[in-house]
Amino acid sequence: MQSKTSSKRLLSIIGVAGIAFSLIAIFFLTFYLPGSVYSYYYAKKDSYAAGLPVRLIIPKISVDAAIISVGVNKNGEMESPAGPKDVGWFKFGPRPGDNGTAIVAGHYGFWKTGEGSVFDDLNKLRKDDKIYVKNERGDIIAFVVRKIIRYGQNEDASDIFSSSDRKAHLNLITCEGVWNEISKTYSERLVIFTDKE
Repeated sequence: MQSKTSSKRLLSIIGVAGIAFSLIAIFFLTFYLPGSVYSYYYAKKDSYAAGLPVRLIIPKISVDAAIISVGVNKNGEMESPAGPKDVGWFKFGPRPGDNGTAIVAGHYGFWKTGEGSVFDDLNKLRKDDKIYVKNERGDIIAFVVRKIIRYGQNEDASDIFSSSDRKAHLNLITCEGVWNEISKTYSERLVIFTDKE
């Protein structure tokens, strides 16, 4: 895949883990996407105000999950949590609570063991629901759901990763829809857009 990969395909490579992104796509978002908060944050990567996130709490759907900092693996894909119950925060983007769009992704669906995943009920969230992130300092940062969008595999999803207002946002990503045994992925991507309260 080349660095000019269309943003329409950014989410198509998220498989059963729900959070595998290509490194080249990340570079595209960082350096080429107009208004990208990644460009802003890479330039100010030493000026984080928020502490490292450690837990994601969503009372409405009984989620209280450990947040694992993830980067990219040797295949150029965003790393994912090893188990079904943790969530992954992309550590090369903003921290939740800092200006920009922080990304947290989690698993969806049943594992071979029969165990469910942390974001199985993410589709039950609605506008104005609350999401909380606890950081290493013990601070609780509240976010409010602004909108919920389901993307097909080939839809333009560039707005997931960027914002132009330089306010703090947190977007949650998971898979949804029908499992395709051939492509080993789900048919849709569910994204919860939130704003810092």
